[in-house]
Amino acid sequence: MSQVLNFGIPKGSLEDATVALFKKAGWQISISSRSYFPGVDDNDMNCKLIRPQEMGKYVERGTIDAGIAGRDWVRENQADVVEVCEMVYSKVSRRPARWVLVVNGDSKVQGPEDLHGATISTELVGFTTRYFAERNIPVNVEFSWGATEAKVVDGLCDAIVEVTETGSTIKANGLRIVCELMESVPVLLASKSAWADPWKRAKIEQIATLLKSSLAAEGMVGLKMNAPAEQIEAITNVLPSLKTPTVSHLYKSDWLSIESILSEKEVRRIVPELIKLGAKGIIEYPLNKII
Repeated sequence: MSQVLNFGIPKGSLEDATVALFKKAGWQISISSRSYFPGVDDNDMNCKLIRPQEMGKYVERGTIDAGIAGRDWVRENQADVVEVCEMVYSKVSRRPARWVLVVNGDSKVQGPEDLHGATISTELVGFTTRYFAERNIPVNVEFSWGATEAKVVDGLCDAIVEVTETGSTIKANGLRIVCELMESVPVLLASKSAWADPWKRAKIEQIATLLKSSLAAEGMVGLKMNAPAEQIEAITNVLPSLKTPTVSHLYKSDWLSIESILSEKEVRRIVPELIKLGAKGIIEYPLNKII
């Protein structure tokens, strides 16, 4: 019987970005609103939609072999899994998510130690409880079902532990960040049993390589042009590149073909300079992967 890799697609904020990333990497994943079992055009894979908050525990049990979830939820559940690689989704955000300790703007609290005996509301109950216990600060940590910021504003708790990127929403609500407890980015996880299986490990590594190469290509483009040989030094000095540009001679000509990989944002600045230096036939093309 052929083997199949059970893979967890994170349901929620990363769902669409994950499906788009897999498409760029070479997999077509189709998700129906009526099913928790997405289709995938790979007979070696079986996909399931799973909340990131639960991904770690299912991977740890081996219920699924691998999946993508935030590192924060892996730590929350203390999941004993293999962290294969980070998956920083630029289309979602290149900033790590930060879990921060927050109080009202007029609070006298200056540090975690000032919350002795306080009630703290958060979705990240396990991690927060351990954080204060490790510092010998007795607190009461309550699970928040949502609208966590409103709870501290309304006086329903003394502080909250909430996730943010820039902190702008927290500040806009008249709250203040006391300190940062943890940074988190999405990670590709594997169960220890799957990682120990040669076939499954090879499949997971294949997925990791192609997903990372697709992420590396985001915001990057290829630029190709023809140029007179006498301008090669000036043109290559203008071109930023992952490595030195590729240069080759055109057939029966003293002109050269130059090819480079660069940030898409650089193109608008560089193209006018290239034209001034005599470059012709400039072609910009998208990249799916950089390996």
